[in-house]
Amino acid sequence: MSECTHNCSTCGKNCSSRTTPQDMHIAPHELSNIKKVIGIVSGKGGVGKSLVTSLMAVEAKRRDFKTAILDADITGPSIPKAFGLKEKASTDGDALYPVKTKTGIEVMSINLLLDDETQPVVWRGPVIAGVVKQFWNEVIWNDVDYMFVDMPPGTGDVPLTVYQSIRLDGIIVVTSPQELVSMIVAKAVNMAKKMNIPILGIVENMSYLKCPCCNEKIEIYGESHVDEIAAQHETVVLGKIPFDRELSKLSDNGCIELFEGDWLSTAADKLFE
Repeated sequence: MSECTHNCSTCGKNCSSRTTPQDMHIAPHELSNIKKVIGIVSGKGGVGKSLVTSLMAVEAKRRDFKTAILDADITGPSIPKAFGLKEKASTDGDALYPVKTKTGIEVMSINLLLDDETQPVVWRGPVIAGVVKQFWNEVIWNDVDYMFVDMPPGTGDVPLTVYQSIRLDGIIVVTSPQELVSMIVAKAVNMAKKMNIPILGIVENMSYLKCPCCNEKIEIYGESHVDEIAAQHETVVLGKIPFDRELSKLSDNGCIELFEGDWLSTAADKLFE
């Protein structure tokens, strides 16, 4: 008989010393009031997770919801850049306060605390995970209808910390059209299922390019299979975002709140119904 590790979550035996798995979720700051928390996830980096986070937050704000973004991608923070935020987050010694965008979206990101936003965050996993927890329970978020969490990519230590620490109401999986994507989406979906978190749907970024001359859709990565992948995982496709030069320019210039496009209208209708 193997020796007991006292970790009931990884053991299938029904012994007398078995205990109920401990709820590891932590409460937000006592002065915060957050109604819904949506995680934006991907199985790998570089697929546009931060872009989808930004666009969903802008959509929510345009529909008159009080909106916030928690940038949990500590080693690759890009939310402040997309919104043109230069102001640093403030503190009173006991708590942190988020920075507001031009339209009033509350944002907390590691780049809002660094003196030089170009300096890399060279920290080990436990330290990064600790910062994510601080963004949740040491920041005073005001009345928030929808908070979007820009998750770190992959299925490692920091995403696990977010899942275990923050009670998410659901996740949106972001992907791209390459063949490799079915496996990547499966990893993200299966991790969420293991953590008992609802999967709201999939958004495909870089889905196609519209020809500037004839408006024909050009599938640069070949035929998309995202609808089939969504069906396999019993979820839905919430939107397909094309390559769009104007959208890229707005994001690079810190003006993402000015974007025009209905690519995520279905996602917004589903979330904000």
